[in-house]
Amino acid sequence: MTDAYVAVVNPQDVAREVERQAARGCRSFVLRPVAGGGMLDQERLGAARYAAGLQAEVMLEAPEDVPAGAAR
Repeated sequence: MTDAYVAVVNPQDVAREVERQAARGCRSFVLRPVAGGGMLDQERLGAARYAAGLQAEVMLEAPEDVPAGAAR
């Protein structure tokens, strides 16, 4: 199973993207941090978990895992 990487910022958009990817069969989601793991990222993570459902794996990518110069 491949991970679906989610880089959108708005929590509502995160939920829509996760729902779209889940409809395609994805059950593992990795959110790219946009706020260094702060409150916005936590809100995005909650939206993704809610949209993905109980059987899915949802995680926030560690900031040091993001390559230098990568689009966020």
